[in-house]
Amino acid sequence: MKTPIMQFGTSRFLQAHADLFISEAMEKGEALGPVTVVQTTSSADRAERLFGLAVDGGFPVRIRGIKNGEQVNRTQRVTSVRRALSAAADWAEIERVFVEEVELVLCNTADRGYDVSGEDDELPKGLPTSFPGKLAVLLHSRFRANKAPLTVLPCELISNNGEVLRGIVASLAQRWYRDSDFSDWIRTDVIFCNTLVDRIVSEALKPAGAVAEPYALWAIQRVSGQTLPCSHPAIVVADDIAPFEHLKLFILNLGHTILANQWIEGGRPTDLTVREMLGDADTKSFLLDIYRSEVIPGFAARQMGDQAEAYVRTTMDRFENPFLDHRLSDIAQNHQEKIVRRLEGFMTWSGIAAAKLSAIAQSAR
Repeated sequence: MKTPIMQFGTSRFLQAHADLFISEAMEKGEALGPVTVVQTTSSADRAERLFGLAVDGGFPVRIRGIKNGEQVNRTQRVTSVRRALSAAADWAEIERVFVEEVELVLCNTADRGYDVSGEDDELPKGLPTSFPGKLAVLLHSRFRANKAPLTVLPCELISNNGEVLRGIVASLAQRWYRDSDFSDWIRTDVIFCNTLVDRIVSEALKPAGAVAEPYALWAIQRVSGQTLPCSHPAIVVADDIAPFEHLKLFILNLGHTILANQWIEGGRPTDLTVREMLGDADTKSFLLDIYRSEVIPGFAARQMGDQAEAYVRTTMDRFENPFLDHRLSDIAQNHQEKIVRRLEGFMTWSGIAAAKLSAIAQSAR
């Protein structure tokens, strides 16, 4: 069976996001086709997960939470993954599939997924250690076979992730192959799209599967000639995905940081969750007041007031998800950096005088 989509990464996020969307679209005949998943690391835990992905009947994804004020609790079987391979054990087959079948690449390779500091200046005799290195080698095989360029949709939470990944892969290709035609092909013919993904996937199931909230978004920057994985209500293709990034960063993420700051200053229990924190009426009122008096007006100043109001309502549903235990101790990691990026970043972006946000930022210093 041909698989026109190759996915690098076995994360529970991809299982409950891209893999689920493609599976649902395949049932309607609205998908590019099934998926080959590649485990890029040698992790034993990921190897166990790999074997559970491409099974008869698919793997389960449980959707649990609040949507439009109504409780959602359902399980779906994801059947889009038809082949699961390990880079360490199945490289020859990965290369064959990549060259002969693939039209679209997906990836979600964790926080250090783009780290190429371990790569040498010369092409390694074995496999490159990094994901961008492996992608460069596979693209070279495709280039040498005179196959058509393809589309790459990175799903890492990195701003301008497509442009960043293209630059890293092109740089490695130039160092390793010293072939200007190949380097130019990567820079001009292979399509790397900037994307934004948004869904809280709270728990992994074994051997494969996940628990996720109802809300989901996959914003993909429109690029001429791009290949898309499927049609799906959660997928938005837009010339500019920056507005989606701003909504997520300055409403959802900003709200998380405000609650984390309240948790730190109040000396609350270490295992307290977002939902439990909002169970306190004063805390909930405090957060909603900031949204209404400063955040929404800031978005309105950028002609995004209506979108912000709708996103705040959705965000509160997500925060109060009765099935999600999102601990504030996790959110509070790198707190100072998040204060700068989310609160101070919002004030700079919106250009409004936000007294409450400014006071929180000052108190956190």
